[in-house]
Amino acid sequence: MKKLLSMLCALLTAIGLPGCDYVNVKELQPGVSTAVEVRQRFGPPQHEWRNEEGSVTWEYSRQPEGAECYMITIGRDQVLQSIEQVINEQTFARVERGMTPEQVRRMLGRPASSQYFQLKQETVWEWLMERGSTLNDPTYFTVSFNPEGRVVGTGRYTKLRP
Repeated sequence: MKKLLSMLCALLTAIGLPGCDYVNVKELQPGVSTAVEVRQRFGPPQHEWRNEEGSVTWEYSRQPEGAECYMITIGRDQVLQSIEQVINEQTFARVERGMTPEQVRRMLGRPASSQYFQLKQETVWEWLMERGSTLNDPTYFTVSFNPEGRVVGTGRYTKLRP
């Protein structure tokens, strides 16, 4: 049964559905699981970030429909070092004025959307942070960039459903 569930999760992940992320994260063990096991469970990463000490961080963003982005770090020895879900208050608090889009993307992963506002001369990226439910509307975290490509502010809003 466990093998069947793992195969189903791998299939759903391969077609872009994050439904089995919870199971995948619970079954992978830092210091034990290998890069091959991570790819079997999560599929190919959407982006690879090279780290100074030789490790690599794989980005698995579930945006725009999911409120998760997993940054999974693999050591030079091809063993899992860490799994971090970065769509959270601690990561949002690290976004500072003056950061570049690449620095923000490295911290939060691919945004759910990007819009340019002509009158303000700003580009705003947004990440779904709470999906919402029948009682709550979805909530988004935003980062605004000036024409030079530097962070000028952050915010959040709730998208009211019709």
